[in-house]
Amino acid sequence: MTQTSQYTTTLAGACHWSFRIRRGMQLRLTDLEGNANVGMLLYNPENLLERYNAPDTLKAQHTFKLTSGNCLYSDMGRIFCSITEDSLGWHDTVCGNSTAASIESRFGARDYQSARNDWNQNGYDAFLVELAKYGLGKRDMAANLNLFSKATVDDEGNIQYQSDHSKAGDQLVLRFEMDTLVLMHACPHPLYPAGDYPRQPVEISFESAEEVGEDDMCMNHCAENQRGFQNNRLYQMGLGD
Repeated sequence: MTQTSQYTTTLAGACHWSFRIRRGMQLRLTDLEGNANVGMLLYNPENLLERYNAPDTLKAQHTFKLTSGNCLYSDMGRIFCSITEDSLGWHDTVCGNSTAASIESRFGARDYQSARNDWNQNGYDAFLVELAKYGLGKRDMAANLNLFSKATVDDEGNIQYQSDHSKAGDQLVLRFEMDTLVLMHACPHPLYPAGDYPRQPVEISFESAEEVGEDDMCMNHCAENQRGFQNNRLYQMGLGD
């Protein structure tokens, strides 16, 4: 079913943003030029100690990658959001974040004071800027998602970044199952190869989500997801819509 956007904006390459999104809304993310990467962290705005948990997300759903049908778990066993649509089939949640040192080694030093908006921002510092807006800091940094990016493991156990995974027009949709504080950046994946610093923009559309039915693909993906949705119901009991 085609959804009407309530608000649409563009996250430019090397930029960052944060916002609170309500339960029952969804985000449609679109790679506008190809080779995008969106770093993402999730927190409970009512209890900032609750945040996205990458190990629980993967082990609960018996997977190394994320795609449609998967849910993103908090460290309290609840579900922040579900991936209801995905044209890619693979999103990374194990490789972490770029840092100032890793960006400089691959693309050279280019700070804001000298280059302004053309500087080479890194994902770690981008998240710190957004975290500070909510009274959070380094100790509150969790393992992040890298949407639109693919990293595989070879026979020796080495993680390898897959170039040209995302094409212009690729999309995924995140349906939010609870109110969530979302932090995002469009800085390079930590394993992005050396060369020119990528500045790939992503379109973000806020839409109303359809009601979750008993036959929902994400809820019924596995028994663990059914328990996660039940945990959400218990947590939100009496809150209404």
